[in-house]
Amino acid sequence: MKKDCHSCHGKWYAQQLNCGHSFCPIYTKLPQLKTVRLDKENFQGTAPSVFVGRYGYPNLNVGILAPPEKIEKDGELYDSPKEWSKRGFQIQDVLDFRSVLINSRTQVSVKQPHKYVEITQEVAMASKPVDVEFFLQKKPVYQIKTSNVETVIGAHAELKKAVLVSNPKINQHVEKAFSDTDLKATEALNILYKKGIDETALTRILSVGSLGVKMQRKLVPTRWAITSVDDILGKYLVEEIKDYKETDYQMFFGGYLGNYYLILFFPWVWSYELFEMYMPSTLLNPEKELKFSTDHEFYDGRKNYAEHCVGGYYACRMGILEKLQSMKRQGTVLVLRFITDEYTTPLGVFVCREATRKALENGREFASEEEMMRYVKDFVLTRFHFDVDSIFKKSKVLEHIHSQKTLFDYGSK
Repeated sequence: MKKDCHSCHGKWYAQQLNCGHSFCPIYTKLPQLKTVRLDKENFQGTAPSVFVGRYGYPNLNVGILAPPEKIEKDGELYDSPKEWSKRGFQIQDVLDFRSVLINSRTQVSVKQPHKYVEITQEVAMASKPVDVEFFLQKKPVYQIKTSNVETVIGAHAELKKAVLVSNPKINQHVEKAFSDTDLKATEALNILYKKGIDETALTRILSVGSLGVKMQRKLVPTRWAITSVDDILGKYLVEEIKDYKETDYQMFFGGYLGNYYLILFFPWVWSYELFEMYMPSTLLNPEKELKFSTDHEFYDGRKNYAEHCVGGYYACRMGILEKLQSMKRQGTVLVLRFITDEYTTPLGVFVCREATRKALENGREFASEEEMMRYVKDFVLTRFHFDVDSIFKKSKVLEHIHSQKTLFDYGSK
């Protein structure tokens, strides 16, 4: 079944896109890339990350990502979404870092021990990039692929052998979690997150099978690991904020890399709804009508995967829950994501997470729902030339809070 561009995002099905093309005419229009190309079979590079593919399960391609040279300073910037956001890096900046990375990979079974997997685990757990010497079967193939989940990688090459040149420096809490083969992966992730290990590092560690009960440890495709980390940490945070008082009426707005988030807090118990909106007459929506995807959850949480907003749902929720935790409040949250033509190249789901965090830096309070909604309607109309009433009428969480009564409602009579 064919889908609109806003639903497809250039995804492959049986080597063919939903539109029938062999390549995406939108997502292949990449900006000019600064690519340091490697024209030999062996090299030494500073590896900031790892990558586990998802095709061919249970036999997966496992790779170490590294530029074709040693990096003496700021090597972590090759895989550091939080720092990219903090420094205000733009799309071209991110591509300049990511497009030079070579994914030196080999295929292994998800559960069988393998010497190369042990090396990838050390690279993944290291708190600083590690120098690695790579021996390749052939010269790297340069083929930039974009994704709405994973971050861009510049090239891939089949590996003969990899040798660590520098000693990995591993955080003591990460080392402890790796050594504890009786600790469940979900519990380990929560413990490490509370110790200050961010979600990018946790994704690396989880993907190479470094966490969990010994007999259950296995490789996890990076695409799955990204959303798994956001979902697992989010569920822990949800249970924590449910003990807090309800928030006030608040509106937040901001964005990153052409993705703008308008976030509304309502003084109610926890629930969450996301609308990802593709504005009319834009790159992904050339039609004159608004296109959108939406998913939601009420107080008891979701029972299945958010198949419409996919990874962006969990990444956005993560940023919101962090904010509520810092406020020591819970609430019903309605989020509108405006995807504009500024977002010319998909860079991964980290954009959703960091854009949400930036939006939550700028908020204002209101005395009532009526006052807030009136302000929001005028704001969206002025900023995006769009009547947001049509979205509000489709909102499940708004319908829920307007139709449900609490004990306080009966007690006030």
